[in-house]
Amino acid sequence: MSNKLVRYSVADGIAEIMLDRAPVNALSLSLIDALLAALQTAKDDAAVRAVIIGSAHKVFCAGLDLDIVRGKPAIETKGFLERLYFALNDVQYRMGKPTIAAIDGAARAGGMTIAISCDMIIAGDASTFGYPEIDVGLIPALHFVHLPRLVGKHQAFGPLFLGEPFDAATAFRMGLLSEVVPKGTALDRAREVARKLAAKSPIVMKIGRDAFMRAVDADYRRAIENAAESFALVATTEDCQEGLNAFVEKRTPNYRGR
Repeated sequence: MSNKLVRYSVADGIAEIMLDRAPVNALSLSLIDALLAALQTAKDDAAVRAVIIGSAHKVFCAGLDLDIVRGKPAIETKGFLERLYFALNDVQYRMGKPTIAAIDGAARAGGMTIAISCDMIIAGDASTFGYPEIDVGLIPALHFVHLPRLVGKHQAFGPLFLGEPFDAATAFRMGLLSEVVPKGTALDRAREVARKLAAKSPIVMKIGRDAFMRAVDADYRRAIENAAESFALVATTEDCQEGLNAFVEKRTPNYRGR
């Protein structure tokens, strides 16, 4: 199963899902749907014992295609959020087999969402991360839920509200990454780890992973539903639309506080 937006392949019990929307894998509705379909295919295939999500390009994922929220009514924005926030969480929660994000480039905003949905994140040491939403008049609402849980309140606030990128060493120190490896080797290392995971008993892995997901869920679904409401509300403000337009037009935004 492959299409123009993801490359899907299976070898030795490992499914590889490569995001393939040039040049930076900006998240469109079609790309999210293709990713969700690929994950569902891997979930339903008994021969698949582990899953890797990576990129066919230098950038892992630059985040939302701004056309999703620029000039759009809240109901359309919520349709996207239901896929990125809810459906992605649901399929990962029920996957029953381990998933690994392999990053060797930039991951931003919605790209962080995809990476953090996985059980492990392996990154090349030249990779960069960030939540730039605040600089275009948006809020990284989903990350308000999971980033403090992963790294703590005080580690999370700066990246979320300054919007500045940070390197792999910082991400590892914060607790965002499982491993940092030399540039260009993240996918190879992910394959190595996936082979070890795939060698385990599939039924024991499923029961164990299901138990693990229940243990770390901590009412996550309700929290991200609240986050989606906040994101959709912000997207309809004048300041958000001004920020998005300014970014596209390469000028300084003129925020008015409404």
